[in-house]
Order: sequence, then C-alpha cells, then structure tokens
Amino acid sequence: MADIDAPPLVDQLCFDLYAASRAVTAAYRPALTAIGLTYPQYLVLIVLWEHEHRTVREIADALRLDHGTLTPLLRRMEAGGLVARHRDHNDERYVVVSLTAKGDALRKHAHRIQCDMKDALALDDQEFSDLQAVLRTLTDRVS
Repeated sequence: MADIDAPPLVDQLCFDLYAASRAVTAAYRPALTAIGLTYPQYLVLIVLWEHEHRTVREIADALRLDHGTLTPLLRRMEAGGLVARHRDHNDERYVVVSLTAKGDALRKHAHRIQCDMKDALALDDQEFSDLQAVLRTLTDRVS
C-alpha cells in the first residue's frame, strides 16, 4: 500500500465536473422529453439551426464528438424525421446533414428551453457569463 492517501472524492475536480454535467443534463430532460428529443439530439439540432446544412465532420467538430458516436445518433434522428443525410454533390466523401421541416419546427422551443435552464441554474447574467468563460477556458486548455 502507498504511504500517501488519495484525496477524498469531495476534493476531486473530476467528480465536481462529472456531477455538474449529469445534473445539468438531467435538468434538460423534462423539457426535451416533452418535445421528443434526447439531449444529444438537441445539441445536433442547435448546430443545424445555426446552419441548416452541415457535414458530419462539421457537426462532430462543433460538438466535440467522434464520428463513431455521432453517426448512430444521426441515423436515429434521420429515422425520426428530424434530419436528412446525403452525399455532398461536389465531393462524395462527405455526408451533408440537413434539417427537415420537422427538425426545423422544434426551433421554436429553443429560446424557452434556454431561459428555463438559466432560471434553473439560478445565476445572474454576470455569473452565467463568468461560468461559461471558465468552462470554455478549461475545455480549451485540456483539449
């Protein structure tokens, strides 16, 4: 046995990040379930609401997901009528993902969901902005 004890769980940053991520994702669940989406599907739609046509690689990069995780998710979304996938006409190596009318129709819920989540976090605008800045800095440094 080692002579030095490991720091307790309450002192582990990795656990705080894990617990916070799970709690925030769980907070989204009721609103997303009501409109028939999972959290990862919602994130894909947010990317597509910004730009209605994106390659799989562009979506993967935006969401920091690997191709193996994203592809099955996109297949399920296509089967559910939320997105359409097709080969790029200029370069068939790329798959382009586009919003369908059904996927675009869910856009109307985005503002309410974001406001509800901001309220659930009980942070004022400055605290929210500061938290986002810290999380982005952390992600950039670790990446």
